[in-house]
Amino acid sequence: MPALSDIEIQRGLGALPGWSRKGDTLVKSYHFATFPAGVAFIAQVADIAETMQHHPDIDIRYTKVHFSLSTHDAGGITAKDFDLARAIEELAAA
Repeated sequence: MPALSDIEIQRGLGALPGWSRKGDTLVKSYHFATFPAGVAFIAQVADIAETMQHHPDIDIRYTKVHFSLSTHDAGGITAKDFDLARAIEELAAA
């Protein structure tokens, strides 16, 4: 899967509130009321990521969970990253 152009990335970000680009990654942080709530969210994301065969980089700091999405094989951001970001957003909104 080829990396997306800068214009394609900007268009994709327009539909994902709170997500931004940092170099060759899409990033967003989520805040939870408790540490266990954040870990539970990560577990749900892990199930989705495994199904999609596309795995995010995840950093958890107490009640803050940070996701970084990039397609390492393509050397940048691809449609797979946007698909996973949308899935994470849907989960967060549920």
